[in-house]
Amino acid sequence: MNEDAAAWTALPVPPSLLGESPFWHPDEAALYWCDIPGRALHRFAPGSGEHRHWSFDSEPACCAPRPDGTLLVAQRDGLFVFDPAHERRRRLAAPPYDEAQTRFNDGKADAQGRFWVSTIFEPRTAPRAALYRYAAGRLDRLAGDATVGNGVAFSPDARTLYWADTTSHRIDAFDFDIAAGALSNRRVFVQFTPKPANGDLGGYGGRPDGAAIDAEGALWVAMFEGQRLVRLAPDGRLLDELPLPVRCPTMPCFGGADLKTLYVTTSREKRPADELAAQPLAGAVLAARVAVPGLPVHFARA
Repeated sequence: MNEDAAAWTALPVPPSLLGESPFWHPDEAALYWCDIPGRALHRFAPGSGEHRHWSFDSEPACCAPRPDGTLLVAQRDGLFVFDPAHERRRRLAAPPYDEAQTRFNDGKADAQGRFWVSTIFEPRTAPRAALYRYAAGRLDRLAGDATVGNGVAFSPDARTLYWADTTSHRIDAFDFDIAAGALSNRRVFVQFTPKPANGDLGGYGGRPDGAAIDAEGALWVAMFEGQRLVRLAPDGRLLDELPLPVRCPTMPCFGGADLKTLYVTTSREKRPADELAAQPLAGAVLAARVAVPGLPVHFARA
């Protein structure tokens, strides 16, 4: 699948603590991503090499472009419209949780412009994370029973929504009614092997973090601590895997004019010193060319 499996390069920008939620902005020919604990939003334009970033008072977990040039950003303290040109933000919705234990996590817009956003229950001791839909000024809970909600993705025909619980090593699939924005028929899409009780990472394949869909309907998943991406068929079969030069990938996305550049955000937060010494690209945004293009980002219209 990868045209050159060894061709990973890092964007020429400082590493993030925990990079997340990358998306390619087609109008700007630029990549955006969040650094959650770094409380920053980043933008890099490969054509010019320009790198910009904006700092926030609370953690930005995910973001999506809006048609007017602003962004919808999910932060610990709510959902916001952020105007990068004037560095202003306006809150759309208050957080539906206790900010001391929970924050927004992975999310993206659907083809109708609704914004779907997960939460993470930070103690990771109970399945208190959920999946919310923001539309028409309302934030509604559509699914729950997760600890770390992650990996929101939509099939090309908009009939399936994928959602992962990273802690449970599981990806679920839902039937998705795009007209109504409704979910039904939740089922296990893939169950990965849990992390060994002794914490040994030697043969560990990782747990599902962020995800992206390609034009053939395959689901690309970042396997946190597994040092790889996996490409899964619509029936859950493993089609391919791409090894990475870092232990902790967090989310892939497709970019470039042809959507054949695969970008991957990564983490270095709280990693062992010997691992970071051996993997200097930890926290970088990695890029490689692939054969099958991705799908363009959906704009949030909520």
